[in-house]
Amino acid sequence: MRKPIIAGNWKMNKTPEEAVTLIEELKPLVDDAEAEVVVCVPFTDIVAVRDAVRGTNIGLGAQNMEWRDSGAYTGEVSADMLKALGVEYVIIGHSERREYYNETDEAVNKKVLKALEKGLTPIVCVGEKLEEREDGVTDEVVRRQTKLALKDVPAEDVSKVVIAYEPIWAIGTGKTATSEDANNTIKVIREAVREVKGDQPAEEIRIQYGGSMNPKNASELMKMSDIDGGLIGGASLKADDFSKVVHHK
Repeated sequence: MRKPIIAGNWKMNKTPEEAVTLIEELKPLVDDAEAEVVVCVPFTDIVAVRDAVRGTNIGLGAQNMEWRDSGAYTGEVSADMLKALGVEYVIIGHSERREYYNETDEAVNKKVLKALEKGLTPIVCVGEKLEEREDGVTDEVVRRQTKLALKDVPAEDVSKVVIAYEPIWAIGTGKTATSEDANNTIKVIREAVREVKGDQPAEEIRIQYGGSMNPKNASELMKMSDIDGGLIGGASLKADDFSKVVHHK
């Protein structure tokens, strides 16, 4: 039985003071959550949020990392740096990173391998653009991205990875794939894992839906057979909204 994982992606929002206020509001609302709860915060908020979530059931995540260990890479942050600050999870290959910062499938794979090497849980994003969906190539896109992301990951480590299916056209637009469509695409992702890593890893890996999951649609989405959680954008910036998604009842 796969444990659901609900992760908030704050993106470029919240100062450290604002972050602590949000966490303090969130803590009592999710302390009885059956799902694994994670907040992925800006680098500048990591220390403040780490201290605020200490002793709670809320896990701490970052939104990106560099795959190299150190060196002349101005503005980048390594896995070791994240680990030293108490980070447990890291988003890799978010569509905004791929689109605005030209992250390639190769870079995503290197980051996945480095995250696993350092004991971080990678939340790996895959998903199609609107024109790809309209051209009927959604399945091909997510299969390719999934297989390349997991390249050289040992089968026994696949269950340590979380995949987030993000239809790019649904992020921040208020549009959402139907529950059935989302579930069917996630089945395609799971089948891609099966093809390259085997039956057990495919059944164990958790796959989230990341296309504008919110309090209104979370329950329906989470009832689907292959949806194991959500990567939550806008709804994670309000404690009440995020807690409703966490409980998805």
